[in-house]
Amino acid sequence: MLVNARHVKNLPGRKSDVSDATWLAQLGAHGLVRGSFVPPEPIRILRDLTRARTAITRERGREVQRLEKLLKDAGIKLSAVASDITGVSGRLMLAALIEGQRDPAALADLAKRRLRSKIPALTEALTGRFSEHHAFLAQVHLDLIDRHTEAIEEITARIEVVIEPFQGFRDLIATIPGIATLTTADVIIAETGADMTRFPTAGHLASWAGTTPGSNESAGRVKSTKTRPGNPYLQGALGAAAMTLARSPNTYLGAQYRRIASRRGPMKANVAIQHKMLITIWHMGTTGTIYEDLGADYFTRLHPERAKNRALHQLEAMGYEVTLDRVG
Repeated sequence: MLVNARHVKNLPGRKSDVSDATWLAQLGAHGLVRGSFVPPEPIRILRDLTRARTAITRERGREVQRLEKLLKDAGIKLSAVASDITGVSGRLMLAALIEGQRDPAALADLAKRRLRSKIPALTEALTGRFSEHHAFLAQVHLDLIDRHTEAIEEITARIEVVIEPFQGFRDLIATIPGIATLTTADVIIAETGADMTRFPTAGHLASWAGTTPGSNESAGRVKSTKTRPGNPYLQGALGAAAMTLARSPNTYLGAQYRRIASRRGPMKANVAIQHKMLITIWHMGTTGTIYEDLGADYFTRLHPERAKNRALHQLEAMGYEVTLDRVG
């Protein structure tokens, strides 16, 4: 039986290394420990693939950072103008630099599409001291980035085969804003098992994932409400989805993020949106219901008077005198 060590830690008894195995066996025999969630083999295979893809993706990101550091050492500030130095335009400029082109104007003229509007800034950013030494290392970094990209594509193709039995659940949760990318949906399925019956309630799922506020109270004194360590892969995927929602102006979850962030800060708002998404996923997986967005104006429609008074107070604080007339 696989159990959480935290559950055993809270039970009194012998804790020395010599008697640890005996004590654990007695706890298990008397039913004083609960078995941890162990998904079936198909999910474990999918989990290995998604975690490998996540690890390689992060390593590719580190390689891009190393390349950026090398360019800055050469006085090339390409990342200050282009958001992605390994995009189409960035790769063309880097290839030209490696081949020996040093004219900033000629390099900037390789820009494509919207980046062409920044040619003057590119010309200034590409003026540096790029040498043969930098060219050699830049090619090494680019080759490593390409190898990581190939590995990610191979793993993704394998995931598409392994995830076929869970395609229905995947399509269902992909209707949630922020999880529209299949990469996020794949991680959620691999980590939760796509079987919501393993969790008695939505709260159990949120607590298992580590998105529920902690409960540490003694004698009426709340000591800490910090969330406990949860599933880092699931939290990473949901955290990225929550950040996407933070920039979404037309969704209920985006409005809720901004509402919480204004009072509690962006970090707590991110965890709160993760919690909300897991609650939604549990209900959708249990009932098979498709996600229906409540709209960005949900809170305004829920409390219209409160929204009106807030707007009035803001205008009055700015020195305006407001008179309201109802239309229609």
